[in-house]
Amino acid sequence: MNSSYLLTALVFSPLLGILVLAFLPKAKEKMIKTIGFIATLPALILALVAYFQYRGGADLDRFSVELPWIKFANLPDEYLYAIFYELGVDGFSLIMIVLTAILSTLAAIASIHIKKEWKGYFMLFLLLQTGMLGVFAAENLVLFFIFFEITLIPMFFLIGKWGYFEKEKAAFSFLVYNGLGSAVLLIVIMVLFAKTGTANIDLLSQLLDADGPQSLLSEPLKFGLLISLIVAFGVKLPIFPLHSWMLKVHVEAPPSIVMLHSGILLKIGAFGLIRFGMGIFPEQFLQLAPVLAVLGVINLLYGAFLALIQKDFKMVLAYSSISHMGIVLIGLGAANEAGVQGAIFQVVSHGLISALLFFLVSIFYERLQTSHLDNLGGLAKGMPLTAGFLMAGAMASLGLPGMSGFISEFMAFLGLFETNPILAAVGTIGIIMTAVYLLRAVLSITFGKAHREFAGVPDLRTVEMVPVLTLIGLIILIGVYPAVLGGALETTIETIMLGIGG
Repeated sequence: MNSSYLLTALVFSPLLGILVLAFLPKAKEKMIKTIGFIATLPALILALVAYFQYRGGADLDRFSVELPWIKFANLPDEYLYAIFYELGVDGFSLIMIVLTAILSTLAAIASIHIKKEWKGYFMLFLLLQTGMLGVFAAENLVLFFIFFEITLIPMFFLIGKWGYFEKEKAAFSFLVYNGLGSAVLLIVIMVLFAKTGTANIDLLSQLLDADGPQSLLSEPLKFGLLISLIVAFGVKLPIFPLHSWMLKVHVEAPPSIVMLHSGILLKIGAFGLIRFGMGIFPEQFLQLAPVLAVLGVINLLYGAFLALIQKDFKMVLAYSSISHMGIVLIGLGAANEAGVQGAIFQVVSHGLISALLFFLVSIFYERLQTSHLDNLGGLAKGMPLTAGFLMAGAMASLGLPGMSGFISEFMAFLGLFETNPILAAVGTIGIIMTAVYLLRAVLSITFGKAHREFAGVPDLRTVEMVPVLTLIGLIILIGVYPAVLGGALETTIETIMLGIGG
């Protein structure tokens, strides 16, 4: 395959699965599930091909594609007030595409627990995968926004149709909050396009780098646009107090979809802050960095303390996600190499760990119809494999050395200790609380008093072992060999640091 077509094939390959599913009868359950799973594999294979070629020394520019698309004015410069179909990757976006492809395939396996209307489910699932892949491959803001919006539509229906008791409420909450965030993002894109005549991300970074009379935007406008970006992506991340919608989604959405939501969709917020906030407005971002660090510590402490008092394990994990996204903000707020690297590592690490934990939740919820802590005691005796992997996931989440959570947390806090040691010291309370609430919840589930009989309740099945072992393996791989990410991210982090003067 021509390398310039690889990204296009990667992003749109799930649509082929939708086309095949459209012609299958609804009653063909086994075939629909098989096609739904197989349709995620081309993107995974192509993502791994691109990653290993890059690790082997290939230039990422070989994967870029640029074709004329929309022209808004008849001007001599063909690039002025024109939008191109542009796909491309840097080290960070390539890592995110690989993460998306891996989790999509594993979530398709986890979809074995879906009980009804498999055809509609997998068609929406594959559309969601296309949107997620496109978000990370888009090289201009308009294309990014289109793919960003594509993710909202299938998520709304996947939550509202296949979720649990308050699924409609959760779906509408998701749509309202994310719709408002999208509206703010669209305004930013329109202003940038109107002022500069381009939506290309790299070109915007160059054009807005000029100061004084040559600057296309005034300083107050740059600050206003950056703050708007922080709000737009802060909804997605989420940043306190824009988080309440996420709790409903984590509890009410089907677990296979929560794997993608917590593992990928929340990370679009972090990706946007890094790629657009730091990339397009580096000087203004540097000035606002202390505010982000404070917001990060608030997120970390708020999520940790509320996770400590939850009685439902899904809610523990939901507040844990809020807390761990605070570590991303702490790393970005440090605005130095260690902090930014820690933030990016946390994006990937939490994506893997949260996907693992929510998949394990889906297993014992499917067996026992509950995720309440008081009803899950004695799991180690009745389902020892599930309990063991649950403990391993919790250890990764609380930052056990040798696992990915330790690397990301260590680097993010190292960065903040360099710039604001007092705030970093306050933030370490959240790290301590993470160990407390996770051990409280997991020990209650695994070794707590049993309130039910586990006779006849099956442990992990063979097909369920695939996602579990894959995720555990990746978590340990990053923990013991962080260069698997660090090498790919080196150029990206250097570019970011040059932009903010680091």
